[in-house]
Amino acid sequence: MSDQITTEAEKHSAKRGAKSKRPDSGDILNRELPSLVTPTVAAVMSAVIPGLGQMFARRVQRGVILLAGAASVIGMFVWRFRILGERAEVPGWPVFLRALDRRPWFVGFILVALVAIWILSAIDAHRTAQRPSRSGAGAFLAIIAALFVLGWQVSEIDVGTAIQRIPDALPPLARVIWPWEAAVEFEENEVGGTAQILVSPEGMIPPQVDPQPGEPGVTISPRQGTLASQNLDGNAGAIGNVPGTEVTVSGFGFEPSTTTEIRWIDQNGSIFPIRQGRDELIVETGADGTFSVIFTLPFPLIGADPEPSGTIHQVQARQVFTGEATASRALLIIISRMVETIVLGMMATLFGIIFSIPVSFLAARNIMSGSRISMAIYYLVRFTMNVIRSIEPLIWVLIATVWVGLGPFAGIIALTMHSIAALSKLYSEAIEGIDPGPIEAIQATGANRLQTIAYAIIPQMISPFVSFSIYRWDINVRMSTVIGLVGGGGVGFILVQYVRLLQYRQAGIAVWFIAITVALLDYVSAEIRNKLA
Repeated sequence: MSDQITTEAEKHSAKRGAKSKRPDSGDILNRELPSLVTPTVAAVMSAVIPGLGQMFARRVQRGVILLAGAASVIGMFVWRFRILGERAEVPGWPVFLRALDRRPWFVGFILVALVAIWILSAIDAHRTAQRPSRSGAGAFLAIIAALFVLGWQVSEIDVGTAIQRIPDALPPLARVIWPWEAAVEFEENEVGGTAQILVSPEGMIPPQVDPQPGEPGVTISPRQGTLASQNLDGNAGAIGNVPGTEVTVSGFGFEPSTTTEIRWIDQNGSIFPIRQGRDELIVETGADGTFSVIFTLPFPLIGADPEPSGTIHQVQARQVFTGEATASRALLIIISRMVETIVLGMMATLFGIIFSIPVSFLAARNIMSGSRISMAIYYLVRFTMNVIRSIEPLIWVLIATVWVGLGPFAGIIALTMHSIAALSKLYSEAIEGIDPGPIEAIQATGANRLQTIAYAIIPQMISPFVSFSIYRWDINVRMSTVIGLVGGGGVGFILVQYVRLLQYRQAGIAVWFIAITVALLDYVSAEIRNKLA
């Protein structure tokens, strides 16, 4: 009896061993299939067309990638090559010579890279046909290097110019980094006096005007003269500048030991500082509040008649005193625009949530898989949302500005469109990932589709819905600063104006407010998500 039991056990063990020796289906799929051609033929094929030998060696994906990479390098090189040689007199060889003359290192490197791609592709095909596991990455590295050099040349990267112009970029960059001097304004109180002078060979000399009691006064001597000019007639003397009349300006009744500006007011009322060389003429009053300075009359403004008959000009001396500091107009504008930006993002998020919630249920496969009609609606909604989401808000705001004009309303429309598409995708994927247990339990009670959504799906969606909505608000606030650059309202609109006017301090204040606002919103949204987690 025991021998019979032993025999049965041995048979059972033999059957198990036989089963274990059977090839697994996964092993069959992963097994290396033999090449359709010999290694030499594969190498020759890839030497003609990169990647072709790999395809016949049954490494189709590898061959397609090599062929696409080589074609991309050739296409970009030919395109750039024609641009570099576009001014050649005739097409063909002169185009090559002109391109080589303009960018010798670039053309030479790409030609060497192309030769390397062909050679390495042939070597790779030979190795792949022999044993797929021996294939290397040399051809891919050559393609990547060629694409990198092409990208460097196409994007016109010039490291030398960038380094050379660092000193020119540092002053405006410093104003952006620390812009707070433009955040305050000081009330200016100005005191001063003027004296008239006749700038003409003939005419009535203006009388000296005495100041009111307690006000500063200015006198000028002589009270008639000529402006500086240029002598362009070689027969009349040496060509060059002819200085104006030398005059003495004296002041009295000013604040003692205080800086005083000397300015010129022409017959048209244009005011500009008088210069001595490259420096503006500035004097310091004495302890008794007086000063005296000598200078020559300036050149006339370009296009003005230098000495019309009876022209009266003025010399002005003024002292400027600063009062209390107040918030600058730029700071107040930026704060109001920043509030507009936050509200813009909030309104776009609110509208996006309202419209995306019903759309998300139509875009959820587990909700819409009941019939062919519902599946057709599912695919249509998915396709529409993908198209809307693929169009950036910058493009939407350009369309919206044509529709409703410049301003925050256009920005809200642009962000709402993108928010609907983005939130619908997030919401629908969250719906598709819910636990099916509660749905089956509700349906077992005889509930219809609407009751199933209300009592089995929505309770599971509250937490991810809130999390996604807060995250989208954060995105919309950051994006609203960008769409303002093209007329979508908010702080971005005023930021681009400051940059165009080279007002880097004001632009720096806007950048600081954007960074602070985004950081605060990120912190608040993270805290809310943690509370709901």
